Amino acid sequence: MSEVFEGYERQYCELSANLSRKCSSASLVSDQEQKQQKFSEIKTGLDDADVLIRKMDLEARSLQPNVKAMLLAKLREYKSDLNKLKKEFKRLTSPNADQAAREELLEAGMADAHLASADQRERLTMSVERLNESSERIRESRRTVLETEELGVSILQDLHQQRETLLNSHRKLHGVDDAIDKSKKVLTTMSRRITRNKWILASVIGALVFAIVVILFYKLSH
Repeated sequence: MSEVFEGYERQYCELSANLSRKCSSASLVSDQEQKQQKFSEIKTGLDDADVLIRKMDLEARSLQPNVKAMLLAKLREYKSDLNKLKKEFKRLTSPNADQAAREELLEAGMADAHLASADQRERLTMSVERLNESSERIRESRRTVLETEELGVSILQDLHQQRETLLNSHRKLHGVDDAIDKSKKVLTTMSRRITRNKWILASVIGALVFAIVVILFYKLSH
């Protein structure tokens, strides 16, 4: 899943839960100035939520089809949740909102004045669950990153060992080349000595033959 989408999702869930609490508390405020301040904060929060919904929609549509379908289904739930918040805000800001709030306060009593409605509690629970799911996905992503990092370190170590092995092989080959060069020099020297000895032996044989011929000639002539 896209980390960008998860970031927007996390912001929206936090904002949705915050708006639910503000809507609940705004209905219990009697001071008009405080109520208008609450309404202004809620209106700003709804605008921010709209922006986050649009960002999530754009991000989801830029992903692969299988991921896109899953994220768009989730996005429809968020849009429905936002519409409920807008309806709640519209009800609070309607001309009869104060009278309805007073009647609701009288009916509910002071004991449960600060309790949220069942729908709001459900939205809050859903938001918390989504935050927990997002946190779990983030932890899983971190574990994957750590495993990938460990694998990368292991590969680098293997490559370093292979490099050392190749360097050692290169040094050994260089030593073999030196030995071959020395052997070539020794063989060349031996070949030269053999050739020289052949010439010396031929010279000695030639001298002996010449001496024998001279001796035979001398004896035959006398």
